[in-house]
Amino acid sequence: MKSRNCFIISVVTFVLLVVGCNDQRQGAPNDVATPVTVKELKKGSISKLINTTGTSLSTYNVDLTAQMSGAYRLQINPQTGKSFKLGDKVSKDQVIIRLEDKEYENGIALDVRELNMEITEQEYIKQKALYEKGGVILSEMRNAELRVINARHDLESARMNLTKTEIKAPFNGVIVNLPHYTPGVKVEQSRPMVGIMDYSRMYMDVNFPESVIRYMKTEQPVLITHYTIPDDTLKGIISELSPAISMETRTFKGKILINNDKLILRPGMFVKADIVVDNAENSIIIPKDVVQSNRNRKQVFIVEKNTAVLRNIRTGLEDENNVQVLDGLNENDNLVVRGFETLREKSKVKVQK
Repeated sequence: MKSRNCFIISVVTFVLLVVGCNDQRQGAPNDVATPVTVKELKKGSISKLINTTGTSLSTYNVDLTAQMSGAYRLQINPQTGKSFKLGDKVSKDQVIIRLEDKEYENGIALDVRELNMEITEQEYIKQKALYEKGGVILSEMRNAELRVINARHDLESARMNLTKTEIKAPFNGVIVNLPHYTPGVKVEQSRPMVGIMDYSRMYMDVNFPESVIRYMKTEQPVLITHYTIPDDTLKGIISELSPAISMETRTFKGKILINNDKLILRPGMFVKADIVVDNAENSIIIPKDVVQSNRNRKQVFIVEKNTAVLRNIRTGLEDENNVQVLDGLNENDNLVVRGFETLREKSKVKVQK
């Protein structure tokens, strides 16, 4: 009987030891440090953005046609020493194409009209001097003045007609269309000659949702991006805003001007526009994805002496990836940015570099 009691005591003792070991193993994770990555907080800036998309268009765009018929002569680009071609830059009033027609030029008789202008001016000066001395009557002097006016109009008309033989750039720009014609072939009037664009300044027409109208105003800065140029962000401004809301789409119209001095953006590109409607400087900025919500409270973990500390925070402006912290965090706090998902208050952590 005694040995039986001893056996029972031994079994009970063994069971208690096993249970105790299991409890110890179950509690072991509380003492194991969770690996985390931290970020030391520094103050920075953040902007509240309103996003939209649209097509970028050139501010100046013209398609020039032949105003007369004549032999086609494509001119030499002095910058390249070769004939003008697509993509060449042109300056205002630069001659790109000439249309030669000797019969047309002779009919204008520019040299005759210039000489006639010179003669009538001299005659008017003479008549005016005589009138002041009483040598001629007023009507004679006025007739001389009329002849000068008519000669001037004839000369101006001749010069204007002569300009029809030259296809000039009306502004600084780039050749974007240049139909091919055989040199010397006669081109008929109204045929397309050349297309020119100036896209150093661009614009885009956009539609904003009704919900953002209270944030929008003219002259707000805009950040312009395109998926083919992810490393280049262009600057623009809101230039126009309509006060009227469309009843069909519940949107209102706006226009954005884009600074494209380096010609990075091309006409017709579909771009994203981020309008900066508010901005905060010298603020604590943290990634949005580290913020956890718990019963209408926003919380993050920081590390103090290898221990996770839960902080309640109050947030402000947000952008696509980050959020401004108004209260709850300080500069130089070590914010947990990786490994926070399994943490609890006062958990032991091991900071990984």
